[in-house]
Parts: sequence; C-alpha cells; structure tokens
Amino acid sequence: MARPIRVLIVDDSALIRELLTKMLSSDPQIEVVGSAPDPLIAREKIKRLNPDVVTLDIEMPRLDGLEFLRRIMTLRPMPVVMVSSLTQRGADATLRALEIGAVDFVAKPTCDLQEGLEAMQAEIVAKVKAAAAAKVARRNVTDVSAMKPLAGGPGYSSTEKIVALGASTGGVEALTHILRSMPADSPALLVTQHMPEHFTASFANRLDGLCAIAVAEARHGARVVPGHAYIAPGDRHLELGRSGATYTCVVRGTEPVSGHCPSVDVLFRSVASAAGGNAVGVILTGMGRDGADGLLAMRSAGAHTVGQDEASCIVYGMPRAAFERGAVETQLPLERIAGYLLDLCTANPRRRFAPGVHETTAEAER
Repeated sequence: MARPIRVLIVDDSALIRELLTKMLSSDPQIEVVGSAPDPLIAREKIKRLNPDVVTLDIEMPRLDGLEFLRRIMTLRPMPVVMVSSLTQRGADATLRALEIGAVDFVAKPTCDLQEGLEAMQAEIVAKVKAAAAAKVARRNVTDVSAMKPLAGGPGYSSTEKIVALGASTGGVEALTHILRSMPADSPALLVTQHMPEHFTASFANRLDGLCAIAVAEARHGARVVPGHAYIAPGDRHLELGRSGATYTCVVRGTEPVSGHCPSVDVLFRSVASAAGGNAVGVILTGMGRDGADGLLAMRSAGAHTVGQDEASCIVYGMPRAAFERGAVETQLPLERIAGYLLDLCTANPRRRFAPGVHETTAEAER
C-alpha cells in the first residue's frame, strides 16, 4: 500500500489542533505527523517532518498566516489547505490565500465549534486528500488587485451567446484568469464555483474590481446581458431562465445536488434547456464529478463544451469525469480557454478550432 499522506496542522487554537488531529487521523490514508501553534514553529517542523500537506490558520500570532503562506509558495511550495473563519473578513483573507497559492480552504463554523467541525469531517478529509494530489508550483506572488483588466481584441463583436462555467478546487485562480481576459462587450457568463455563503459575494466583488466586465453575485430575476458575469450565491443554486427572447437568473433551492449547493450540474442542465445550441459550457479544475452530467446535457442540446486539460488543472477531477462521460468536446489549457470562448462566440468565427487545438471526445477516442 502507498504510504499515508503526511499532514502538519498549524493553528494557534489548541482545540482546533486537537480536533483536526483526531478527525484526520481517523482515516488510515492520513498520518498527522505534527502540529504547531504558530508559523515560526511550523517553519522548523516543515523542515524536519517534510509533510505532504499543511493545514494553516489565517489569523495567528508572531506571523500572519497569509505572509507565511506567501513565503511557503515562493521558497518551498507545497499543498496548503487554509482554515478560515466563516465571516466577511475570513472570506476576503481566504480569497487572497487562494490567489497566493493555497489549494483549498475549510471555513470554521461560527458557533459550537467542536460539533460544527466534527460534522465537516468527511469534507475536511476529502480536501486534504485532494490537496495531496494537487499540482503546486513555485510562485512569484503579485498583487492581482494592481493588475489592469485586459482589453478586448479589435473587431470583436458578441452575439447573444451564453457561457456557463463550473469549478471547484483551484477554481478561484482559473475563473479569475478567464474573467479578467473578457472584454467589456463579452458574452454573458454564468458561474457556479463551490464556495460557502459570504465567500461568493466577496469573490464577485473582488472580480468586479479586476475585470473589464461587470461581475456580481446573481440575484433572482436579474436579466442576463452581455458584458456581465453572474456568480452563484454560496447557499443557492443558479439556473438560467428564459422569457421570450430574454434570459434571466433563477436563484432557488438549498438542497445539495450532486453533493453541492450551488451545483454545477444544476446550472448546466438549465442552460441546456433554456439556451440549447446558443450556449458554451466550460468545466474547470475541481475534485469530484459535479457538472459531468449537466455538461453532457448541454452537449446533447447542441452547445459547445470545453474542459480544462489535466496539465493546467490544480485537481483534474471534474474535467476528467466530464471527459469520461463523453461531455467534453474540446480540452484546452487554462491560458487558452478565454480566447477560444471569444472565438466561438463571435458573430463571424475565424475558425472552428484554434491552431493546435485537438478535439478530445469520447467518440474520437474510439
């Protein structure tokens, strides 16, 4: 058998360290090799214990968790799962951590900490396992808030196409890259990213300040128009509705679908029904298989479908499941997806596929 995943827990709360140690150690595939109450002690333990994954609190004494993460990702990159508070301040800090290079995060419950964390045991274990398999690279961290949104290319003219995107682990980075590349007159985009309540509003606000398009958390009944992106709220499903020639956001339902709320499958199925061949579906990095069936429904309805390729995914779970389901028409590296989407959505496309793009479908494989 493969050796267990070695985990180091870094948190200034003795209770959190004890709870996480107990929960993670209950899985035979995980070994908690140590814990540390602050980043300075953690630094020495990382050198000595060589963990596969670090869980890291954001607010800690002696050295801020974000600054410690920045040093890890520039000097000794490794998978890090952040442990943050389920608050507006926690959401903002967590998004910054994901931009710096954290693989994923766990949001601590706001009340009854022990019972709340224990209820999240399966989620926490799954995220640590996914982090251990994630691709992590050395980063020269820059402040993305200082970057100027990219301008659209000459001659671009949007149609009434609808672009639906779904993502999970690693999705903050992937979606930021794609949405920042969209010109102000881009097609309308609907986005489902697995993320808790409060976090999606912070994510939308942050993107709105970075992008040429307008980005907002989706509101029920809002008209879907070009030049805008609509992010599914963290506690509701986002669907595409249609009334005559007008598309609208439908925000409803709190029960998990495909294990998630919001669910990518819910979004994709609604787009298949409301927009059919007038849509493009994109499935991005993430663990699990949410979105695979919905993307297949989109492809069956005549929509173009795109999957992020394995090499550029943090976790090649959702795109793999969609590809194996026969739902992915074209696989692309992250840096080429935005341009390809714009090409598909122009009034007079220059080409069916960009140079070097290969059609990777279940039919082609056979």
